[in-house]
Amino acid sequence: MLYTPRTFQESDLPALHAFMKQHSFSTVISHGSSTHVSHVPLLLVPGRGDKGTLRGHLARANPHWKDFDGERPVTCVFHGPHAYISPTWYKVRPSVPTWNYAVVHALGRPRIIDTPAELSELIDATLAEYEPALNAPGHDTRLSAEQHARMLEQIVGFELPIEELQGKFKLGQNRSAEDQAGMMEALSGQGGEALALLELMRERSRTREKP
Repeated sequence: MLYTPRTFQESDLPALHAFMKQHSFSTVISHGSSTHVSHVPLLLVPGRGDKGTLRGHLARANPHWKDFDGERPVTCVFHGPHAYISPTWYKVRPSVPTWNYAVVHALGRPRIIDTPAELSELIDATLAEYEPALNAPGHDTRLSAEQHARMLEQIVGFELPIEELQGKFKLGQNRSAEDQAGMMEALSGQGGEALALLELMRERSRTREKP
């Protein structure tokens, strides 16, 4: 269970789906005979099931897929931008340092995709999502039928109907408007991940202001 104070809870399904699609490289965790953790991109099919369905694949050499029996629960963690927040950025003093971040947990019981046709369609869908030109006819990296078949033998596909979604957007909503402005001003002078966090904070602020 993800610890999420009410102030930081995000339960809007379209917002959670949009976040998962934007941050699709997920940490997949299961508990079988031992704890397995894998890091893989996941495709979201939002219209399949009440909360959507996730699809992905693992290397066949990775024993993690053996936990995917349709019975054992699995957690998929989607990580968003994050950054250190200094207490010196607040107007209200004294304050303590913290870390702002956004994350979504998707819980479900994955099943193996074990037919060649399903697995081939999954790989085509993955390529279409991340680099559609790579699988285009005539492309010089396009695999032959024999190479494609051998590739499919080395991987195991799976799909996970989402049973529960938990969203935590810890973006300083518990602070005053002045403190939030101070955070945003300071983050704007940072680089990399801090700027991505700043954009998310601005986006969520605009959403809250809508009537």
